[in-house]
Amino acid sequence: MNELQWNTPASLRRLLTELVSWDSRTLTEGECTFPLKLADKLRTLTYFQEHPEQLKLHDAGSGRNSVLALYKHPGARDTIVLISHFDTVWTEEYGALEPLATQPEELTAALYAIAHELPEDARQDLLSGDYLFGRGTMDMKMGLALHMALIEKASAEQWPVNLLLLTVPDEEVNSAGMRTAAEELVRMRSDFDLDYKLFLNSEPTFSQEPGDPKEYVYSGTIGKIMPAALCYGKETHVGEPLKGLTATYISSFLTGEMEFNPLFRETSYGESAPLPVSLQVKDLKTAYSTQTPYRAASLFNVFLMDRSASEIMDLFEEAAARAMASCNERYQAICRREGTEPVGEVRILRYEELVSYATSKIGTAAVDTVIANTVSDPALDDREKCFKITDALLIECQELTPAAVLLFAPPFYPAVNTSEDPLVIRSIELMKHTARSLGTEVDQIHFFNGICDLSYVHYTGSREGWTAYEQNTPVWGRTYSIPFDAMTALDAPVLNVGPFGKDAHQRTERLHIESAFVRLPHMLETLVKSLRPTTAETP
Repeated sequence: MNELQWNTPASLRRLLTELVSWDSRTLTEGECTFPLKLADKLRTLTYFQEHPEQLKLHDAGSGRNSVLALYKHPGARDTIVLISHFDTVWTEEYGALEPLATQPEELTAALYAIAHELPEDARQDLLSGDYLFGRGTMDMKMGLALHMALIEKASAEQWPVNLLLLTVPDEEVNSAGMRTAAEELVRMRSDFDLDYKLFLNSEPTFSQEPGDPKEYVYSGTIGKIMPAALCYGKETHVGEPLKGLTATYISSFLTGEMEFNPLFRETSYGESAPLPVSLQVKDLKTAYSTQTPYRAASLFNVFLMDRSASEIMDLFEEAAARAMASCNERYQAICRREGTEPVGEVRILRYEELVSYATSKIGTAAVDTVIANTVSDPALDDREKCFKITDALLIECQELTPAAVLLFAPPFYPAVNTSEDPLVIRSIELMKHTARSLGTEVDQIHFFNGICDLSYVHYTGSREGWTAYEQNTPVWGRTYSIPFDAMTALDAPVLNVGPFGKDAHQRTERLHIESAFVRLPHMLETLVKSLRPTTAETP
C-alpha cells in the first residue's frame, strides 16, 4: 500500500493550509478555479488514477462546479455521502492583513503583533497557541480536508463501505452548488448502484453563547425563508404631502410588526429558533427628487424548524393584515385631522394574486415579457429581480394600489431533522463515547444553527408546502429553483460532525488545532467504520 498523504496531524494541517490558500470567495474567479485544483489534487490518489470515471466535476452555473469523488468497494452498496462547501465569505474586514487572510500560518504569526487590538477571547486563544486563524479555516475547508483524508484512507485500505465526497460552491449566498448537485446525487445512485445510508456534513461546531467551550454534533439543520413585501403608495410632490401616501410610511408598519415577532419563532426538541429580523428595508427611488417615494421593498429573515413555506406565508399575511390595519387607522386619523380625503386604503395581496390579476388585464404574453425583461438583467441579484418584477406588474395595475404585495425572495433552506433515526441515535452515542476517550465532551444539538447544505437532502414536506413558495417567488423557475423532487428522493438521515472553531465570518475566524487535526480524524473514521458490519456485503 502506498504511503498515505494526509494521515497525520502535520500532513492534514499542510493540506488545510493549501486549500485555504486557494482563494475561493463566493462569486469570484477563485470560486471557479478551486474545483479544478481540487480535482487535480484528488487525482494524485492511486484510486482515482485507476478509476478516473468516479471523479467528476458537475456544473453549478456561472462558471462554477461541484466536485464528486466516489470510492466504491466492489462488495458494498451502502454509501455515506460526505458533504462540504469550498466557497468562503469575503475578507475586507482584515484590513492591512487582508493579503494574509488565506495564509493561515502567516496570518496567525502576524496577529501576535496586534494581539492587543483583538477582542479578549480571540487574544487569549491566539496566545494559547491552540488555534489557527484565517478565512475558511473553520468555515469550512477543514471539513473538506477531513473528507479528503477519509476517502484516501478508505480507498487505500479498501474499507467495505462506499464514500461519495461532494464539495460544492456558493453555500454562502444561494446554495446553487448543492441545489444543482441534488439531482446529480440521484443519478449517481442509479448509475453506480448505490444505497445512500447517511448524509454526513462536517460544518464546524458553533459556540452556543459567548465563551461556550463545548463541542457538538448536529442531527439536523435549521431552515431559513425570506418573506418580502413590495409596498406601493401614491406619489406626490413634497409640497403637497397629503395628496399622496409614501411607501416608506406603509412599510414602517410592516417592519414594526415583523421585527422580533414571536409568532414566527418555533421551538422543537427544547431548542428555539432566533426571532425574525429585517434584512432590507429601502425605497426604490434611484435618484434624488422632490417626488415622494411611492414604492418600498422589505425583506425579512425567518428561521424554520417544522413549518412549511405555506404556513409561513399564512403567518406573514396575518402579520401584514395587522400592520396594514394599523397603517390605515393611523393614516385616516391624520386625514381627518387635516381635513383631507385619503388617497385610498392599503390592501394586501399575495404575489400570485397580483400575477393572476395582471394576466387577466394585460394578458399572459405581456406578463411573461415583464418578467423576462427583468430576469435577463445581469446587474440585478435574485432578490432585486423579485422586487423589480413585482414593481413592474404593479405599475401596470395601479388601480390595486395603495397595496402591500407579499412574496418570497431567495434563498430558501428547508429545515431537516433526523434526530429520531436509529442510525443517527447510535452514531451520536458513538461520537459522545469516542470524544470522551479522547479527553473531551460532545453534546447533541438537534438543529445546526448556521444554515448548511443538508437542507437540500431528506426533504419530508408535502407538495402543498412548497407550492406556496413556487407561486409566490417571482424568479421561480427562471433564475432560481429548488429540486424538491430530488431532495425527497434523497431520504437518508443527516448528521453533522465537524471541528471546533470560533468567529465564522469575522476577521478572528479560527480553528481549534487539536479538535481539527487530532480528534476529528479519529472520530470520523470511527463513525464510518461503525457502519461497515451492517452495510457491507461479502465480495
